[in-house]
Amino acid sequence: MSGHSKWATTKHKKAVIDAKRGKLFAKLIKNIEVAARTGGGDPEGNPTLYDAIQKAKKSSVPNDNIERARKRGGGEEAGGADWQTIMYEGYGPNGVAVLIECLTDNRNRAASEVRVAMTRNGGNMADPGSVSYLFHRKGIVTLEKNGLAEDDVLAAVLDAGAEEVNDLGESFEVISEPGDLVAVRSALQAAGIDYDSAESGFQSSVNVAVDVEGARKVFKLVDALEDSDDVQNVYTNVDVSDEVLAELED
Repeated sequence: MSGHSKWATTKHKKAVIDAKRGKLFAKLIKNIEVAARTGGGDPEGNPTLYDAIQKAKKSSVPNDNIERARKRGGGEEAGGADWQTIMYEGYGPNGVAVLIECLTDNRNRAASEVRVAMTRNGGNMADPGSVSYLFHRKGIVTLEKNGLAEDDVLAAVLDAGAEEVNDLGESFEVISEPGDLVAVRSALQAAGIDYDSAESGFQSSVNVAVDVEGARKVFKLVDALEDSDDVQNVYTNVDVSDEVLAELED
């Protein structure tokens, strides 16, 4: 998965500075509101909220926006939508499995937008359960290398329950069970290592290798899905080799 992760990392960086910045901000703010509503508005007592706020700060979301979202979710301020999480499943080009996580206040709109993005970009919707079994929920912490070696990161997180450290080119990704996420993040902090984001996500157990053309098609589908305001995260089991990635970047 290293190739795909590298692509995702590069893409995330671009997303912060390009025209999608507004969309990214909206998704990060939504995460804060939902975390505060679910576990309370105090970040010290709500690790999910703490991590959502940290990620928003790292992505340069203004503090005022962060604070308002926290208050709305925590009930200190009126407003806020009734966000619901919905998972959709499907297949993309080359039989790549796609798991789509929506956070929406309108189920019909979300379903419609996901279906349109899929059908227009070579994808097909699938029945619940037909794709999700290929993915497992994991705790994922990403951090910039900043001169660190993989062994430095491993030494800091090994006793906290980390399962693996992946080299993503300019950054590292630390994978753990979701229940160990806070311990892993805290171990990095204790070691004085700065991190970009800590959140639970999905990791695929079986990957599908694609050529350059296949990679282009899959990325186009993912872009189309992420363009929807209701889509929070898109996970695939595409495996893009470093060689294919190099061709794509040319």
